Parts: sequence; structure tokens; C-alpha cells
Amino acid sequence: MSKLPPLPYQVSDEVMAKAAKVKLALFDVDGVLTDGKLHYCADGEQMKVFHALDGHGLKMLQASGIDVGVISARRSAALQTRLNDLGIKHCHLGVDNKREVFEQLLGQLDLRGEDCCFAGDDVIDLQVMQECGLKFSVQNGHFIVLDIADWVAPLTGGQGAVRAICDVLLYSQDCYPLGISPKQ
Repeated sequence: MSKLPPLPYQVSDEVMAKAAKVKLALFDVDGVLTDGKLHYCADGEQMKVFHALDGHGLKMLQASGIDVGVISARRSAALQTRLNDLGIKHCHLGVDNKREVFEQLLGQLDLRGEDCCFAGDDVIDLQVMQECGLKFSVQNGHFIVLDIADWVAPLTGGQGAVRAICDVLLYSQDCYPLGISPKQ
């Protein structure tokens, strides 16, 4: 493997140590994987815009053995299509109680909260974030979420923030896969 350049943003040793233990990376969608704007067509169908860098980061996590999941309060065909394209197995959409789903995932995968990270941007995400070993947010997250996050990505949701989070996880576990070309 080629020697990688250093990460282009500051990440504390404490965050890198927590990231090194992550076996399951969980993400909110609206405001994290997207810019948080809700677009509706005349027929009521939701449209979502995703960043290719984020998708590639999620594929690299999976290729490196880190499980990836999504827990979102919203459900949409566009989101389901994107998650299918990325091969994300743990998709929980239209969820009212994110903590309940998180606890079910822990049981299914025989994990503890400290084995997981969650990237969220709004107070609905706090119930899971507070149970995880590592809490991420995005630059445009709600101020209360930013206050409890262990690390805030230097980018906004839907604009590469998830990729920055993936890079931190991959660097911390010394498993950055070079040369893979997943479907973007």
C-alpha cells in the first residue's frame, strides 16, 4: 500500500482512538448524507441529492470490514435506491424511535454502544449519539448536536462531510483501501 498523506483536518488523538474501535458506522440521512433540504415534485415524490464522495467513502468502509447503516426518520424511494446502490445492509427508514432500532442492531450484531459511531445533525439524533462510543456531526448541524459531538466534519451535510468521517475511521484503523472502484 502506498503511504497516505496526512488527513487535511485536525482530529484529536482521543477521537482517533475511539474511531479505531468502531465496527459499525451509522448515519442519519437528511442533513448528513444530504444538505437537509426537502425537495418535493408536484406528485409528492421526494427528491434527494447525494454527493459521490460520500458514497465512495461508505463503500470503502464496507470494503474495509466496517459495517455501515442508516437510521432515518424519513422514507423515500430515492433514498432506498441510493442505499441499495451502495450495498448498505442496515437500512432503517421511517423510524420514529431511533434508539429502539439502534438497540436492536446492537443485539443482532452482538455489539456494544462503544463499538459504534453515529453521525447526526439534529436533536432527534441525540438519543442514539449519546449511546455510541463516537459521536460525529457535520458543520451545519444544530448547535446542541455540535456541542456533544466528539468531532465535527469540516464540511456540511451532503457536501462531502460523510466522506471526511469515513476518512477518519479508515485512517484510524489503518485500513484505507486504495485502488477499489465501487459503483458511485
